[in-house]
Amino acid sequence: MPSPDPGPRRSPGQPLQVLLIDRQRRRRIPGLRLRRLLNAAAGRLRVAGELSLVLGGDRAIRRLNARYRGKDQATDVLSFSAGGGEAGLGDILISVPAAERNARRLGRPLSRELEVLALHGFLHLLGYDHETDDGAMDRLEADLRRRLIPGGPWAAA
Repeated sequence: MPSPDPGPRRSPGQPLQVLLIDRQRRRRIPGLRLRRLLNAAAGRLRVAGELSLVLGGDRAIRRLNARYRGKDQATDVLSFSAGGGEAGLGDILISVPAAERNARRLGRPLSRELEVLALHGFLHLLGYDHETDDGAMDRLEADLRRRLIPGGPWAAA
């Protein structure tokens, strides 16, 4: 299966523009780390553009998941692609409470779980779909995690 079109090609030195919107107030969010991670991933994939990264709660994510995916439940991350170009790459929405639950269950810091979810959402914006692509997204995501998110269990692999 061919890889998705990653959108506009990146010029050297042209950073990805990330608008971070924090709609929750319970946890301090490592915004600079998330922006740097997404920029590094965009650099590796030779992608340019802009995106919004929205951090919120379960209720808002559940409503959006029900409306756009027909699943009436909270989830950890949703991505809404805008297709690139003038419209930008799209929006990544992360439920911070769901990320906290994931982090506890997986035994890792919340900051690392937010990085994992942001990277996962970014790949979805670029058109990757782990449910239909015979593992292409999973392989790419694992490689990017090893290269860009230090200290995870994937780092030694």
